[in-house]
Amino acid sequence: MRDILRLGREHLAAVGPAQLSLRAIARDLGIVSSAIYRYVASRDELLTLLIVDAYDELGDAVDEAIARAGAEPREQFFAAGRAVRRWALTEPARYALVFGTPVPGYEAPGERTTEPGTRVIVALLAILERAARAGVLEPRPYEVDGALAPDLAVIREEYALDLSDAALVAATVVWTGLFGAVSFEVFGQYGDGTIRAAEALFDAQLDVLAQAAGLPRR
Repeated sequence: MRDILRLGREHLAAVGPAQLSLRAIARDLGIVSSAIYRYVASRDELLTLLIVDAYDELGDAVDEAIARAGAEPREQFFAAGRAVRRWALTEPARYALVFGTPVPGYEAPGERTTEPGTRVIVALLAILERAARAGVLEPRPYEVDGALAPDLAVIREEYALDLSDAALVAATVVWTGLFGAVSFEVFGQYGDGTIRAAEALFDAQLDVLAQAAGLPRR
């Protein structure tokens, strides 16, 4: 299975997810095409395996970066964000698989992909919760629309969070802002030559997001 995943990653980078072929992977493995179906039932099954593999590798990279960052929540946040960017730039095809255009005809099974797919946001929420417990989280105070409050309550209960509605809304801004910034860079959305100091821009974006989350400079 390790070799199938390795070749799946290589083929993903070479031809994209829509063109993945178990027959081609079997050929590269040096086995008859029918033999690969003993391990992977279909192309969709291979896509699911590759998605879970990508999410888990990204989650591991973020967890390791946070662990190395020390105890200060803002530094943990910056470490997490930089780890996402670093992984995405190293693995653009795998990043595109999980955060890019959906693969035509494929629907990821939520029971297998939701948990690994939410590892980064769970890690970010944990940073905010640690900051709140330490008394250093300062989300912008505002009144949340009553229609939104039940949705936030579900999130709070599902992840056993002790965060205010304002802090949870700020967390969604951080989540979408982080991956939006990374996606713009990975997918070349800034245009050629527009941003030459991409790393410096990303750090500036992280600073804005940290302040939006309630993690101001000190």
